[in-house]
Amino acid sequence: MFGKVLIANRGEIALRIQRACRELGIKTVVVHSEADREAKYVRLADESVCIGPAPSAQSYLNVPAIISAAEVTDAQAIHPGYGFLSENADFAERVESSGFVFIGPRPETIRLMGDKVTAKEAMRITGVPCVPGSEGVLPEDPREVALLARAVGYPVIIKAAGGGGGRGMRVVHTEAALINAVNMTRTEAQSFFGNPQVYLEKYLENPRHVEIQVLADSFRNAVYLGERDCSMQRRHQKIIEEAPAPGIPTRHIVRIGERCAEACRRLNYRGAGTFEFLFENNEF
Repeated sequence: MFGKVLIANRGEIALRIQRACRELGIKTVVVHSEADREAKYVRLADESVCIGPAPSAQSYLNVPAIISAAEVTDAQAIHPGYGFLSENADFAERVESSGFVFIGPRPETIRLMGDKVTAKEAMRITGVPCVPGSEGVLPEDPREVALLARAVGYPVIIKAAGGGGGRGMRVVHTEAALINAVNMTRTEAQSFFGNPQVYLEKYLENPRHVEIQVLADSFRNAVYLGERDCSMQRRHQKIIEEAPAPGIPTRHIVRIGERCAEACRRLNYRGAGTFEFLFENNEF
């Protein structure tokens, strides 16, 4: 059990972590920008450290300042919450190399799962079924791309390997539109994610989108915590989440949940994680 945890986040996210720590008897340190000096999460913390001016790049994304705050307050661990640096493998690595515990996945796992192409390959290896598509990033040769799309079957969706937030995705219904969509997605991927690599998947036109939450420790113990339906979306972004997911037999949730937990055990995953499953025509 930790005696003191530094929370590298702000606002409602920091408040949630503070509440959990308080219930466990753990003291909290929060970092904040100059603009958040009077924020509720700052006032409620046991200790607070100002790490820079209002712009996030100079405060909540300022890795040296966050590490220094942990050092001067004698924190034992750093909790990144979600957003900001929570999925930054370099930050997680810096935290652990500085002698603190990073409350989240291991740096190598963040790198593996942060790239959708390597993440899909990892899932295949652990026995999790994946949507049919290219085995890796799309080749440069347009003829090879066309052959891959024909093999998968239209419609297909082009996705950025490093994408997220609903960006870096284009649906293609005909071969005539394929290469232009690939090139546009590559350009967008480079602009938003600094990685032009893209891959291809079968596009499911009316799927159920169900997510399974998993929690794993450092000793290959993993459990699934339930499911939620996230099918109502706009521009590939969830609008409403409903839990439990309606209309799915419990036996299927149990089978899927255990498969997700087993994948975490095989990957030696640590922390909380989410698996996304797509069901077409309610076929479970």
